[in-house]
Amino acid sequence: MIRPVAVIGAGPFGLSTAAHLRARGIPVRVFGDPMVSWRDHMPEGMLLKSTPAASSFDCPQPGHTLADYCDAAGVRRLVTDEDIIPADTFVAYGEWFQQRLLPDLERVRVVSVDQAQGGGFDLKLDSGEQFTARAVVVATGLSGLAHLPPELAGAAADGPAPTGPVSHSSQHHDLSRFAGKELIVVGAGQSALETAALAAEAGARVRVVSRGRGRVAFGAPPWEQPRFRPESPFGRAWSLWALSHHADPYRFLPEPARHYLVRRVLGPLGAWWLRDRFEGAVQVQEVRRVLGADAGDGAPGLTVRTHAGRTERLGADHVIAATGYRVDIAAMDFLGHELRTRLVVSRGAPRLGAGYVSSVPGLYFTGLPAASSYGPVMRFVCGTEFASPRLARHLAAAHG
Repeated sequence: MIRPVAVIGAGPFGLSTAAHLRARGIPVRVFGDPMVSWRDHMPEGMLLKSTPAASSFDCPQPGHTLADYCDAAGVRRLVTDEDIIPADTFVAYGEWFQQRLLPDLERVRVVSVDQAQGGGFDLKLDSGEQFTARAVVVATGLSGLAHLPPELAGAAADGPAPTGPVSHSSQHHDLSRFAGKELIVVGAGQSALETAALAAEAGARVRVVSRGRGRVAFGAPPWEQPRFRPESPFGRAWSLWALSHHADPYRFLPEPARHYLVRRVLGPLGAWWLRDRFEGAVQVQEVRRVLGADAGDGAPGLTVRTHAGRTERLGADHVIAATGYRVDIAAMDFLGHELRTRLVVSRGAPRLGAGYVSSVPGLYFTGLPAASSYGPVMRFVCGTEFASPRLARHLAAAHG
């Protein structure tokens, strides 16, 4: 019996990788709930910051782009940089892609992955099934990687929670629960600014607290982009073009440079279309640093150091940390302990070689966990164009 390849995760990277593997005739089993992070862990009414050109899943078969979905669904075609993508449309696109190319996807959870005697990997599913795969692709996206900085954790002893004093932005789909409430959103990126705008539109009184040197800023609209620089999915710039289309050399950079670029390139910046909805509706307070969070007799708040050097406490009914995601192999508890100890990691992320393979032969990572090895493009859907065919080609050569 030919052992299949197991793809864990059914978001953009998992679906794209599985489509490439299947097109090569490789038996594949795909596990997960399609587009679950986008459907359940993004705020209702959210719009994508990325352009249509940066929002299609890469696929070897023609006819499966976001524009193709729009045509099939009979909705307005999203093709230009001025077209804004509703998150609901993007989720429906992902589900359409899965139904057409991977109709046998299995909506079960992988409980554990361990190395098998004689090669390959032993997997256990929450359905009770056990089987052996010849290779495993981890494409679990943002699942389990929400980051709460230590200074905010003091008010969330049991972790961030929507009903506690401090939560993470990924824990809110319906922001209408904050109508009439005082809300603090910590952060200066798109997640923070759009969450704040949506909460304000739902009737909350919102203050965004921007930390450190970060200032609340918005990108330039498409018609103000520089014309005499190469196009990339993220804008016109030589650096963005190189990071988007030539990511292979990135993994040879010194470790500090790789991690710095992942953090800084395409850093905190609101979408151009969000400015008008944000300004005037949301109060902004830029501080030198957040010193801590506390529940304060049931009244949550932040203690901050202002740029003037003063220490202040900012009170609210709730604090949302829009503080992003951080890759940590330790959080991927479905990977067996022995397997995790064999992985070479760099600041919590797997160190990947050619073709997205880890230090454990046959174990691959794609999407956000690959960003520290292949650069910022792996944080975005358009990274599937670079990653998926290369991963599939390497896997086919090594395990086909």
